[in-house]
Amino acid sequence: MREKRILMYRWKAYNYTDIIETFKKKGYVVDEIYQRLFSYDHDAGFEDKFLKMLDDHDYEFVFTVNYFGMISNMCQDRGLPYISWTCDNPLISMYHNSVYNDVNTIFTFDKTNFYEFREMGLKHIYYLPLAVDTSRISNMLSTSKDNFLYENEVAFVGGLYERNTYDKLESKLPDYLRGYFDGIMRVQSDLYGSSIVEDALTPEILKEIESIFDLKKTPESFSDLGLIFSTTVLGFKIARMERMDSLLRLSKKLPVSIYSNSDTEELIGVTYKGGVNYWTEMPKVFHGSKLNLNFTIPNIKSGIPLRVWDVLGSGGFLLTNFQAENPMYFKEGEDLVSFYSREDFLEKALFYYEHDAERCRIAAHGFETVEKYHNYDIRMGEMMDVVRKIIE
Repeated sequence: MREKRILMYRWKAYNYTDIIETFKKKGYVVDEIYQRLFSYDHDAGFEDKFLKMLDDHDYEFVFTVNYFGMISNMCQDRGLPYISWTCDNPLISMYHNSVYNDVNTIFTFDKTNFYEFREMGLKHIYYLPLAVDTSRISNMLSTSKDNFLYENEVAFVGGLYERNTYDKLESKLPDYLRGYFDGIMRVQSDLYGSSIVEDALTPEILKEIESIFDLKKTPESFSDLGLIFSTTVLGFKIARMERMDSLLRLSKKLPVSIYSNSDTEELIGVTYKGGVNYWTEMPKVFHGSKLNLNFTIPNIKSGIPLRVWDVLGSGGFLLTNFQAENPMYFKEGEDLVSFYSREDFLEKALFYYEHDAERCRIAAHGFETVEKYHNYDIRMGEMMDVVRKIIE
């Protein structure tokens, strides 16, 4: 009987450990390869190492979190199935000629992204939301003796995008273009569930940007200036504006703590508590805080980011911006609470901070929902049902 062995390229994605453990539960031997890539298209050192592992073992398939064109091309040459599951959107590396390789089976957590690639003629792309391992988190919380150190009134865990590209480009922009972008970003930073940024980048605007912004892409990439500029430039700046403004305004009314590796000097009135380890500390923050805040970066069009699953899987109360896919998996006011504007955010934060019974009820129900319906065993069972049909 053939051994069920798979090869996984591992990088810094947070959910790798849960995915590996789930593969092992399903009877797979998981070999890992890790090496920093100097290019997503070609890296001779990595390619040699990767191909040697393919020579040494009989793998059923190769798996990665997020998509890597170089790995897809090597699998295509060998006729070896390549499975990927995205946790970022838009994933620029997916806008690559290799996505049409026959060996690919690509899962994306964002339904808008799924439809976009379907319309491009991609037949082997599937929609699969993210998940959480409640058992791992519950076991860690029940055996830890320092949970009390991570208790907060209101907590935000995340980055502030202070090193965004827009701030570096701003001085090069003509006054009218700077004003135009400023208006777009201010509207978008208080708009949830829809995006105006891409439509605002008209052909005339993009033509002006071309002379200012150095678009770096390889011959194998079919990403364009509009996609790159709207996400890596405007998207990160909008995320910074939203997070800074929301945290500053809320801190005038409630005690707010931030756990981050970002520069928080401008967050006057917000208590900085340093960075936290994803595995050993972050669940304690979510579990021990009265209110947990989430601000989804606008680049994620409709999908539910990993942070939402992590907060609920830790038994924490979550106040999050509205995402179009939220109602597909959660009941508003029963599993979590969504806000639809900056004012709505403040009103709901104050309400649930003052209503302990309501807050605790929602946190408990949200945990039960993800524990029962959105764990890795279920989610990756759905994935493997698709994969088996393709491989067999």
